[in-house]
Amino acid sequence: MDSGGPIPIAFCEHLQLSSVGIQPQSITFQTLTLESDHFICVREKTGEQNQVVIVDLADANNVMRRPITADSAIMHPDQKIIALKAQRQLQIFNIDTKTKVKSFQTNEDVAFWKWISKTAIGFVTDTSVFHWSISDATSVPQKIFDRHASLSGAQIINYRITPDEKWLVLVGIAGNTDPNGFKVKGAMQLYSRERGVSQPIEGHAAAFAEMKIDGSSTPTKLFTFAVRTATGAKLHVVEIDHAASNPPFTKKAVDVYFPKEAANDFPVSMQVSKRHGVIYLITKYGFIHLYDLETGANIYMNRISGDTIFVTAEHEASDGIIGVNKKGQVLSVNVDDNTVIPYILSTLNNPELAFKMASRANLPGADDLYLKQYQHVFQSGQYGEAAKIAANSPRGILRTPATIEQFKHVTVQPGTLSPILQYFGILLEKGELNKHESLELARPVLAQGRKQLLEKWLKESKLECSEELGDIVRLHDMTLALSVYLRANTPNKVVACFAELGQYDKILLYSKKVGYQPDYVGLLQHIMRVSPEKGAEFATQLANEEGGPLVDIERVVDIFMSQNMIQPATAFLLDALKENKPEQGHLQTRLLEMNLLNAPQVADAILGNEMFTHYDRPRVANLCERAGLMQRALEHYEDLADIKRVIVHTNVFQADWLVNYFSRLTTEQSLECMKEMLRINIRQNLPIVIQIATKYSDILGPVKLIEMFESFKSSEGLFYYLGSIVNLSQDPEVHFKYIQAATRTGQIREVERICRESNFYNAEKVKNFLKEAKLADQLPLIIVCDRFDFVHDLVLYLYQNGLTNFIEIYVQRVNSARCPQVVGGLLDVDCDETTIKSLLSSVTGNFPIDELVDEVEKRNRLKLILPWLESRIQAGQQDPALYNAIAKIYIDSNNNPEAFLKDNNMYEPLVVGKYCEKRDPYLAYIAYAKGFCDDELIHITNENTMFKQQARYLVKRRRIELWQQVLVPDNLHRRALIDAVTATALPESTDPDDVSATVKAFMQADLPLELIEMLEKIILEQSPFSDNKNLQNLLLLTAIRADKGKVVNYINKLNNYDAQEIARIAVEHGLNEEALTIYKKHNEHAQAINVLVDNIASIDRGLEYARTINQPAVWSRLAKAQLDGLRIKDAIDSYIKADDASNFAEVIELANRAGKHDDLVRFLQMARKSLREPKVDTELAYAYAKTDRLHDMEDFLGMTNVADILEVGEKCFNDELYQAAKLLFQSISNWARLATTLIYLGENQAAVESARKAGNTQVWKQVHQACIEKSEFRLAQICGLNIIVHAEELVALIKEYEKRGHFDEIISLLEAGLSLERAHMGIFTELSILYCRYKPEKLMEHLKLFVSRINIPKVIRATEIAHLWPELVFLYVKYDEFDNAALAMMERSADAWEHNQFKDVIVKAANVEMALSFYLLEQPMLLVDLLTVLSPRIDHTRVVRMFLRDDNVPLIRSYLIAVQHLNIEAINDAYNDLLMEEEDYKTLRDSIDSFDNFNTISLASRLERHDLLEFRRLAAHLYKKHGKWDESIALSKQDKLFKDAIVTASVSAATETAEDLLSYFVDIGNRECFAAMLYACYDLLRPDVVMELSWQHGLNDFYMPYKIQSQRTLVDKLKKLEADVKEHSKKVTVKEEAEAEVPIINPGFGNKLLLTQGGMGTAPVYANGNGMMHSQMTGYGGF
Repeated sequence: MDSGGPIPIAFCEHLQLSSVGIQPQSITFQTLTLESDHFICVREKTGEQNQVVIVDLADANNVMRRPITADSAIMHPDQKIIALKAQRQLQIFNIDTKTKVKSFQTNEDVAFWKWISKTAIGFVTDTSVFHWSISDATSVPQKIFDRHASLSGAQIINYRITPDEKWLVLVGIAGNTDPNGFKVKGAMQLYSRERGVSQPIEGHAAAFAEMKIDGSSTPTKLFTFAVRTATGAKLHVVEIDHAASNPPFTKKAVDVYFPKEAANDFPVSMQVSKRHGVIYLITKYGFIHLYDLETGANIYMNRISGDTIFVTAEHEASDGIIGVNKKGQVLSVNVDDNTVIPYILSTLNNPELAFKMASRANLPGADDLYLKQYQHVFQSGQYGEAAKIAANSPRGILRTPATIEQFKHVTVQPGTLSPILQYFGILLEKGELNKHESLELARPVLAQGRKQLLEKWLKESKLECSEELGDIVRLHDMTLALSVYLRANTPNKVVACFAELGQYDKILLYSKKVGYQPDYVGLLQHIMRVSPEKGAEFATQLANEEGGPLVDIERVVDIFMSQNMIQPATAFLLDALKENKPEQGHLQTRLLEMNLLNAPQVADAILGNEMFTHYDRPRVANLCERAGLMQRALEHYEDLADIKRVIVHTNVFQADWLVNYFSRLTTEQSLECMKEMLRINIRQNLPIVIQIATKYSDILGPVKLIEMFESFKSSEGLFYYLGSIVNLSQDPEVHFKYIQAATRTGQIREVERICRESNFYNAEKVKNFLKEAKLADQLPLIIVCDRFDFVHDLVLYLYQNGLTNFIEIYVQRVNSARCPQVVGGLLDVDCDETTIKSLLSSVTGNFPIDELVDEVEKRNRLKLILPWLESRIQAGQQDPALYNAIAKIYIDSNNNPEAFLKDNNMYEPLVVGKYCEKRDPYLAYIAYAKGFCDDELIHITNENTMFKQQARYLVKRRRIELWQQVLVPDNLHRRALIDAVTATALPESTDPDDVSATVKAFMQADLPLELIEMLEKIILEQSPFSDNKNLQNLLLLTAIRADKGKVVNYINKLNNYDAQEIARIAVEHGLNEEALTIYKKHNEHAQAINVLVDNIASIDRGLEYARTINQPAVWSRLAKAQLDGLRIKDAIDSYIKADDASNFAEVIELANRAGKHDDLVRFLQMARKSLREPKVDTELAYAYAKTDRLHDMEDFLGMTNVADILEVGEKCFNDELYQAAKLLFQSISNWARLATTLIYLGENQAAVESARKAGNTQVWKQVHQACIEKSEFRLAQICGLNIIVHAEELVALIKEYEKRGHFDEIISLLEAGLSLERAHMGIFTELSILYCRYKPEKLMEHLKLFVSRINIPKVIRATEIAHLWPELVFLYVKYDEFDNAALAMMERSADAWEHNQFKDVIVKAANVEMALSFYLLEQPMLLVDLLTVLSPRIDHTRVVRMFLRDDNVPLIRSYLIAVQHLNIEAINDAYNDLLMEEEDYKTLRDSIDSFDNFNTISLASRLERHDLLEFRRLAAHLYKKHGKWDESIALSKQDKLFKDAIVTASVSAATETAEDLLSYFVDIGNRECFAAMLYACYDLLRPDVVMELSWQHGLNDFYMPYKIQSQRTLVDKLKKLEADVKEHSKKVTVKEEAEAEVPIINPGFGNKLLLTQGGMGTAPVYANGNGMMHSQMTGYGGF
């Protein structure tokens, strides 16, 4: 980097991808894409999850991660649209809308693809290039051209097209097979779509560009490309699509320089800045080259990245280039507008290039050059060339009014084009004219009537529109002026044009768009006068604005009403008040009032729509009642008296509405209104009252409503009201009252229905009421008694009243199921049996027989129904109750009950058994057993000691639950039952299922001894179950658990049992010898040895047993036991005898732990014969190392093995076996660990070489540490250079050097690291800090060279600590900390302050007042210069106050003069005070007259007391300027400045003041001033006063000229008045003559229009007293 001058580029690091979670391995050309400077798209894999990461460069924190698996992903240049490629499937998705845009399946693999525009993707296959549009959803990719053979086998790295898509270039690279050529060959295919022709070109990077060249009417299209060959590198710029009107572009071919350290570097990407016309060329090694597009001149070259920048795009924000390097840095480079031109001038010494670039890109730095050249060519008469220079001047520095005036004043030679026209022509060709140029051009064009030219220039945006330009155009064309005003953004003029053109609808839209607030009321009044219809529309728009009405709605209504436009006013208010806001209540009232008085139907419709709620409801209600709108009146009345007055007229209301109206009233109001309605006209209003009561019954309460109807003795009303609610009500009183009302109105069927269906009345109360009612039909009473179980009362009531026929009706027709209760009731009243039997036989329906049996059984009359029972059985009925009753009768009569119970299956065993329990327990047992009534059977047998029956039943029943019930410990009868089961039930049984169920029951009951007893009886004694295997197993298991002493006997006696399982269980229960006996009996040797070593725990017995048996399995199991007992040598011997290496892992672990490495070698050598396990080989190598058998280790390493050598090496290293570790690491070429090992062996040089081969940071650190400790600084620097490239290691390294005091060495190391390709910001920063501490003299030079690459805040802290103030200021400025920079310069002014630098800094600082205080104290003579610089930023008032406070205003006199044009009060006051002190009255008068913003009265009062006359005269002047006439005149009279007094009186225009001064002159006898007053104040003085004064004081000679002039003026006025009177008389005469000729009829109709003439000639006739016309059917009277 050149440090001697300005740098022409700006470099910026936007983002470090690793800081947003991007994995380093994902930052490659294959996984990362950059289509524009908006998004970076990365494909990466996290764990097993594939995902696509999208980084928004505008917001680096906005990182989107999507779980997507794809081969490639590219983001749209500026939208959140992503294109994905998976094999041959292409898909495009819109991320914002989450929709698929398009998809396509290709026939070939896609080698490369990218977005070529905002609507299309270009993709390249092995054979062709395609374009795929996303403008529609159906189109397929279009083939554009075939790939050229020169690109065969090349990796496609780019594809570019021109904006018009006429030219395309495909770029690829490949390895060069020619040994004499450059190692990477670039191949390009340039294709013309118009010609359909391809051209192969050798090149690595290419781009298209357009540039406007001098003399060209259209932009010249260029193609530029760069190529690196074995002989060198070239940059080519050629023209494509040459336009005939343009001069030909000369082909450029310039050399591209590559430094020696980049011998293998080549171009990889290229971008062209449209604005600057600069080519950015990026190379593989991170160099950037800048070339001028037009001339090919090299501008700049430097390295911007130590890593390859593999992808780039245009950086639109800066017209530069943005890219990503392999380290994940997102970098951008652009031309620095402020330094590039000075750089070209000073460093390149190329004024021509600077001139062109400044003009092309509008850049600063060449202003003096332009001015000199312009003056030179203008003075030499080359006006055309001067016009070009002025037109093309950067930033328009020559496009000023002065330049235009120069050209206008040039003499035009005959036959030549005017220079001013040439100037304007060049400007129009170049682009837009500025404001002054546009005005100067428009005036002559419009004057010549060539308005169309102006329109053309406006459409082409050639003119800068301004208000002044619009004012000029407005005189010629209003529409064109409107266009200018719109472009110039002058809202007041735009609105005025819209109004004059009648485009009222556009006013509001425009005003809203630009945020302008015109006088809408004035506009509306104007529009209403011109076009009422348009006015109504405009008013509606104003009222309906989203942000709220733009005009006062009431004011608009006043405008409408002033025109008597009620209908438009109504329409406007309806629209304006639609939001129904509380603050619009008065307007709502006004709207309704105007319509209720003029159009009641309209008001009714408005109220019906319920649009408004905030109007004056009482007022509107009263108006509605007057207008006959009773319903609306009732809706709005709130006073109960008003409501009652209106509501009784029910004939005028709709019934439904009136019913709904009561929902608005309170309970008390509703009841009062209904009572009023019934009181006024009960016949008319009763139906509607019933409806109201029905609907609001829940709210008003049935009790109050019932009381209301009863108070008016309206049973009919009560019946209909209660009838409507009784089906929904649960109130017992409602149901009772309804039954009462129905009974009283003769509605017996309704009484019957409600008695049958209702569940809510008080049955007792209703029963009593019906008894008292003595109804002819007792059916309602029967229903009530039947439903609520008053059967006994009913039977008693009917029997006593002789209504027995209703008893038959009850059981026959109403409820036959009640027959048992009726029979019971009849028996209670001692009814005749014949009657009862007759009643039973007459009942045809079914009824519960068991209930009948209970009823007669309770009364001990069971035999009464025996004939009836037998008849039912004979009839074929099978009801169990019948048979239950028969069984009971047989049992009581002892009529062979046992046979009946055993044979009959129709009775219920539980019922009959319960009946038999006290009579005969055995009969109960029979019944219970038959019905499986387990609980009852257990109970009856226990109670009667029937255990044999119980045991037989339980064995046959086989129910585990039942066994559990009887075998519980607290069962007192359990022992007796068990004896019965063992002695009787089981011996009698021959069914295995019975035995099995019983055994299970005993097992579950946990009765092992009883179970053993039972099993011995079954198994050991001869029985069908003696050889049953399950029973033998059960016997052994039970004995193991309950009686261990019998186990050996059972083992010897029994043979049919499961030996393995029984032995296992025996071991579990501690019977090891018994288990051993079982295993030996059954020849299970492996199991036997397990019992010996595991359970009996006798390894010696196990060893004896193994020798006896001599089987490998036994030896192997013994070895495991010996190993567990830590008898390692014995264990290894046993494993060798067993030839078993399966347990090698445990043997290895324990042998290592015990240090038995020699024995372990024997074991592992045996193991290797049968195993190929890494663990075995690894441990064998380690055992060799531990036993120092290095020769055996070398032999082992030389042969084939599967050992983990690295692991062995690490173990040896940790055990300090460094020679062994060296052999191991050498064998696997592990240079990292070898280097570390060599350090411990003292071989430092070899360690460095190994570290270089390893390339591992940790290794470098270890070797470096060793070199430092041994003061091998040369080797240490080699290591250090490989460490410091890692930022995280840098700080620790520096601390190590500093701790040891090696300051020069660490500085040398970092200085050497600056030239590294991977040099990062930390190196530059830490070197700066070290310079601060140890070599401050080098710091400033270092900062100037590398300030863009250091961490400025960190270095700032270091410079503060080191007190390096100039460097601190430099850093603050570079970090844009201008306040801190200024503060540092002021605090350390002796070292850091320099005036020009301070000025540059302070203008950018926030707090500038501190600078003023500093300069006031230390540099007062430079204050004015500082204030001049700070003038645009400082608060002038505060500055003046600060200097006034310290009385230092004279120091800033020049400053006050410079800023007085701002007319600030504090400035004016200070300057005026300063002038007073200097007694400079002339300058003070100029200041007062020029700048009026000061405290006039204060200044005048001070001047009034001044010793000098001229200052007192200024005081009078001030009084005069501000209308203080009396004070001014008094002051002038005091100083005898009579002329000033006369002038003041004349200016005052006050007669009284003038006459007072005139009297003063008379009083002092100054006749000359008297005469001067008459002349100066002629118009103010009254002639009579002057005449009186002159007569009184003898001043007629002085008065006479005034008198003559006043007489002449009087005569002239009379003449004019006489002429006016004559003219008026003549007009009156003509008018009277004209009126005399008009017909008497219809005098109002003549030639004039009605609009201008007025009314119809007669006054309107009003039908009512308020002056308003009658309402018409339309709703708008008179309209």
